[in-house]
Amino acid sequence: MHGVAHAVVYNLIADQAPTLATHLHDDGWGQSTLRPVGISPPVFLGARRKRSAYMMSPNGRIWFGSPMPVLAASLLASVTSRRELRWGPVTLTVKGAQLEPLISPESPAVLETRSPVLVKADKNRYLLPDDDGYVPALAANIRHKADVLGLPGDADLEVLAAGPRRRFEAARGIRIGATVTLRIHADPHLIGALREWGLGVANIQGFGWVR
Repeated sequence: MHGVAHAVVYNLIADQAPTLATHLHDDGWGQSTLRPVGISPPVFLGARRKRSAYMMSPNGRIWFGSPMPVLAASLLASVTSRRELRWGPVTLTVKGAQLEPLISPESPAVLETRSPVLVKADKNRYLLPDDDGYVPALAANIRHKADVLGLPGDADLEVLAAGPRRRFEAARGIRIGATVTLRIHADPHLIGALREWGLGVANIQGFGWVR
């Protein structure tokens, strides 16, 4: 599911703004290598569970988001103009699209993720919510995102709950993380942006999507 999510995003943006999609893919946003786009893995309603398999059903949802209006507008225009969405080898029928209602920015806020959050201690080691250094590393990632957005980056985080360790094969290697519920004290506009972008790294691959 996560291995092709970024290709879905770039393809949608390219429908409306091909030059922007190419720059985002090759260089990141502005002067940063970050890509301020979030996507959730498909969530299929009523799908039966099967170990080590991602089960589907006739009805499901995918969420897209970005704190950058030009990216959000490109995604919305592209999705609403499509009848089908290619997710790797699978073709999904687009039955409709809608905007999520805006949540008034406030601090503190509780953020719960739908997909695992990826937090890295270094280039080769992922941290889980119970690990030493998890909160400082996640706070550093949030400050980096705030710099890109031009917002105050101070954030006080508290882990309220965490899901089990999950391991994924995605583009460029293995990803390890867990879903998490956080209480965050930060600039309200930064909290709002995190709802649209996601927590941790690799949000464009579908990780760290906030419910």
